[in-house]
Amino acid sequence: MIPGSQKDHPSFVRSFAFALEGFMTAVKTERNIKIMLVIGAAALSLGIVLQLDVISWIIILFCCGLVLHAELANTALEAVVDLACQDIHPLAKRAKDIAAASVYVLSCVAAIVGCLVYAHALGWV
Repeated sequence: MIPGSQKDHPSFVRSFAFALEGFMTAVKTERNIKIMLVIGAAALSLGIVLQLDVISWIIILFCCGLVLHAELANTALEAVVDLACQDIHPLAKRAKDIAAASVYVLSCVAAIVGCLVYAHALGWV
């Protein structure tokens, strides 16, 4: 498809199908996505057990969504770098390492936020 062209442009519903296909591909092929989904499910389960209030749910869901988004974006960036650079190149490594670091930083912040939310729900903070 030519950028800006309406010819052969997928429908709105078909675009969602492509997104779902991308998500499922990431889940099937990327170990870190699986780990993040398990941790996210644990965070949601703990929220149910602790009967979080609405604001706490918003915070937990937002953190889970941001971490998944970051990992998906990192996975996509790594695929594009691999496509563009077949050989080992210092700039390719740099781009991939920095993208991975962004996921790491966000994951650490989300974990701290989650600990604070759950500590508050338990009356510890």
